[in-house]
Amino acid sequence: MMVRIGNFLFHWRNLLFPALFITMFLTPWVVTADQKAELLMNIAGWAAAIAGQAIRAATIGLAYIRRGGKNRRVYAEDLVTEGIFAHSRNPLYLGNILIVLGAGLVANSLFFMLVGLPFFLFAYLAIIQAEEDYLGRKFGRLYQEYCRDVPRIIPRLSGIGRTFTGMSFNWRRVMLKDYGTAFEWIAGLALLDMKDGYLTFGHLIQEGRNPSLILLVGLAAIFFLTARILKKTRLVRGG
Repeated sequence: MMVRIGNFLFHWRNLLFPALFITMFLTPWVVTADQKAELLMNIAGWAAAIAGQAIRAATIGLAYIRRGGKNRRVYAEDLVTEGIFAHSRNPLYLGNILIVLGAGLVANSLFFMLVGLPFFLFAYLAIIQAEEDYLGRKFGRLYQEYCRDVPRIIPRLSGIGRTFTGMSFNWRRVMLKDYGTAFEWIAGLALLDMKDGYLTFGHLIQEGRNPSLILLVGLAAIFFLTARILKKTRLVRGG
């Protein structure tokens, strides 16, 4: 059952996930109206999202794996087991979960914490099971041995230093493959931050924070456009 649900969610995730994310903008109910608690949630949210992006960057920079599937179905040409994949079988999804968690904390959205976040966790677990079912059928014993040695989500930190020192890191690939994701979550969190500040404290109190967030979105937009131009014109290749 979970595999079928995972395949369904994998097929429609590009529509379902943004739709649920938008609910954070539309619902007015907050987790807390206490200023100190809101600030702590805000800091924790940005920290979680940055940690998620760092995991994604480390994964893509060392050994990239295509997760987009083929014709919106689970697909893999090779079984990638090196780089961060030697420590976690699903490091990109771990990064995504941290970014989603960060967005929920920054949004201070009660609806998202009660409905959105549980849905995202369930959806990622279902998709992971669908992918594991596919990989198990395609790679057989090789994948079983990989599952035996490497944790599903939480990375095994043993030997992580040797992984970084023993492989070359491809920054160009990180930029060209993940610039869209980075821009989306930075812009999204900044907007959620401003929306939460308005709902919780009022417009005047946010006057000191909003310019910084607007500047951050502007820098992220410049990075997005630069990376996109470099990719489309092939002036930089990711490898």
